[in-house]
Amino acid sequence: MRFLTADYLYPLCTDPVEKGVLQVSSQGEILSVLKNRKEIPKEKLEFYKGILCPGFINSHCHLELSHLKGLLEDGKGFLNFLSVIKKRNSFEQDKILSAIDLAEQQMIKNGIVGVGDICNSGNTILQKQKGNLQYYNFIEVFGAKEENANQIMFYAKELQREFKNHGLQSTITPHAPYSVSEKLIQEIKKFFDKKDQVLSIHMQETEEENQLFENKKGHFLTWLKSINASPMIWNKRNKSIDFLKELKSKNLLLVHNTFAKKEDIGRNYYCTCPKSNLYIENKLPDYEIFNTNKLCVGTDSLASNNSLSILDELQIIKKNSSFDLNTLLKIASKNGAEALGFKQLGTFEKGKTPGVNLISDLSKVEVIA
Repeated sequence: MRFLTADYLYPLCTDPVEKGVLQVSSQGEILSVLKNRKEIPKEKLEFYKGILCPGFINSHCHLELSHLKGLLEDGKGFLNFLSVIKKRNSFEQDKILSAIDLAEQQMIKNGIVGVGDICNSGNTILQKQKGNLQYYNFIEVFGAKEENANQIMFYAKELQREFKNHGLQSTITPHAPYSVSEKLIQEIKKFFDKKDQVLSIHMQETEEENQLFENKKGHFLTWLKSINASPMIWNKRNKSIDFLKELKSKNLLLVHNTFAKKEDIGRNYYCTCPKSNLYIENKLPDYEIFNTNKLCVGTDSLASNNSLSILDELQIIKKNSSFDLNTLLKIASKNGAEALGFKQLGTFEKGKTPGVNLISDLSKVEVIA
C-alpha cells in the first residue's frame, strides 16, 4: 500500500484537492482520496512536486500505422495524407510489428492507460494480447460503392472475429460520411449489438468534406467520381452531420471535427487530435463550441504526428482555448474513459485502477503508479 501526496490531486470526479493524499494498493487500486496530509504519518507519505492525475486516455489512434512515421510532408493536405496511407502494406511485417511495439512503449511512458484504436488489419493483435494497455478496437470499414457492401462486411466480420477470439473488445465502425455507402451503413447497423458500446467516426476533418455535402463540388467530389462512388453519398446528405441521422441512436465518438461549426455540435462525444490536424491541414477546431464534458483528445497515428503524447496535445489545446487545468485533464482522462466505456479508468474513485500520472506545468509527465 502506498500514500501519494503532491501540491494538488486532480481526482476529476471532484474538485482538485490541495496537498491531498492518494491511497493506492500494490495493484494500483484507488483505496481513498484524503484531504489532509496530517491523517497519515509523515514517514509513510511519498511526496511529489506537481500534481497527480489519473492516467490518460488516447481516444483516437491508429497504432497499426506507426511504421509510416516521417513519410508525410507537413501541411500538404488531407488527400496527400491519403496517398501516404496507401503505402501502408509495402513494408516488411517485422518492421510493422516492431513499430507497433515501440509506439505502445511510447504511449505507456507518456502516461496513457487506455486507447481507442482504429484497425484495418490484425497487425496489432499480438501486441494488444500482452495487456499492457486497455484498448477499444474499432474495425473500420470503407466502401463508397453499393455493390461492394456485402464483401466489405464479410471481411470486417472476419477481422472482428479474430480480435474477439483473442479476448479483445472490437466494434465494426464506418470510416467517415464521404467513404461509406448507404447499403454499407445499413449492414453496420444490423451487426451492432449490446457488446458494442460506441462507434468512432472521422468527422469534418477537412474543408473538402463540407464542400462535398454543402456545395456538391470540390476535390472530394472529383475523387469520389473517379472511383465510381455511389452518388447517394453526396446527393442524399446536405451536411456531414446528416450521416449521423442514418445511424440513429448509436453512441458516437466523432473524431477531428476540425471544420465543425457550433450548429453542428450535438450530444455526442467529440475527439480532437490537435497535432495531427495542424500537421495535415494546419488548422484547429474552435474549442469553445464543444461541451467540455463530452470533449476527448487523441494523438491520431505516427503517420501524422511525431509523438504519441496526450500532454503534447493538451499544450496546444491550452494555447487555443479558455479551458482551465481541471477541464484540460478531464478532456485527457475522464471524458475518454466514459466515451469508450473504460469503467476502471479516468478518475480517482475508490475501486478504480486508473493509473497515476505526475505532471509538472503541463510540460512533463511521469508515471508513478
